[in-house]
Amino acid sequence: MGLNKHIREGFVGFVGLTALATPLASQEAGPWQLAPESDLSAMLDCFEAAGQTLISAHRGGPTPGLPENAIPTMDALLAAQPAIMEVDVGQSADGRLFLLHDDRLDRTTTGTGEAAAQSWAALSQLYLKDNWGWVTPYKIPTLVQALEWAKGRTVLQIDFKRSADVGKVVAEIRAAGMERSVILIAYSVEQAAALHRAAPEMLLSVSVDAPGDVAALKAAGIPEERMVAFTGTRLPRPELYRELDGQNIEVIFGTLGRPPRSIDAVIDRYGMDERYAELGKEGVDILATDRPREAAAALAEAGRLPKAGQCGVSRGG
Repeated sequence: MGLNKHIREGFVGFVGLTALATPLASQEAGPWQLAPESDLSAMLDCFEAAGQTLISAHRGGPTPGLPENAIPTMDALLAAQPAIMEVDVGQSADGRLFLLHDDRLDRTTTGTGEAAAQSWAALSQLYLKDNWGWVTPYKIPTLVQALEWAKGRTVLQIDFKRSADVGKVVAEIRAAGMERSVILIAYSVEQAAALHRAAPEMLLSVSVDAPGDVAALKAAGIPEERMVAFTGTRLPRPELYRELDGQNIEVIFGTLGRPPRSIDAVIDRYGMDERYAELGKEGVDILATDRPREAAAALAEAGRLPKAGQCGVSRGG
């Protein structure tokens, strides 16, 4: 009875808070869709040419009542604004791929222990908790379910957990027909090279701290047109963004991170949401954030948020 009570309370909170977070006009207009018309790289080029900045919702954009790495959470965000979704992929002891950030279950689910050590039958019975500790009615989604949901709706940025088999992830992406609508995240030249060998048709988010890092990635066999440069989460660097733009490589910058020191937390604390639009003007093409709704509102006010009818962006009626 205790668990059911928490689920009911969490669901009530979810309904009320989501209604507040999603403007009525957004609900009436229908959900946003980001579907590359041909190639994802061309879609990003189109946004850049239009002077627009794309939001990447860290862990799918959780809010009270809507847990991270959950399909209902991503669905609610797309009802409000255009965004791509960053998700984390792990693997169960019996080989099922699923979405979950932590190695352990304790923080984000009703389970305990190491996620990768448990069977999918056990994991599938758990309920997700939101970032404020409420138990929600939602369960851990499989990667297949997430890909099926995202197809024709949005782009997934995929962060690999240590337990995830790259070959299996790539195979499921291809089976879902999502190979042109994903960005695979790499943290080193070696990881980027391995991902490119496994999935040469897919875009990679590669860590770039200096222009010379691009040369190292190219030497590892990764062409520029497959790169999106992740430039960190600390200091914006317009001079680096200009260098990358000259090589036709889109820029990702992260305002996300643990409060109170993340840029998102500082912007929130001092009421400086206009900073998101300024980052776009400085050359950030994709803004990875824990505050996707606030960032999108600031970009929209500055005329920098993607609009329906261009670059593969549309909105349901």
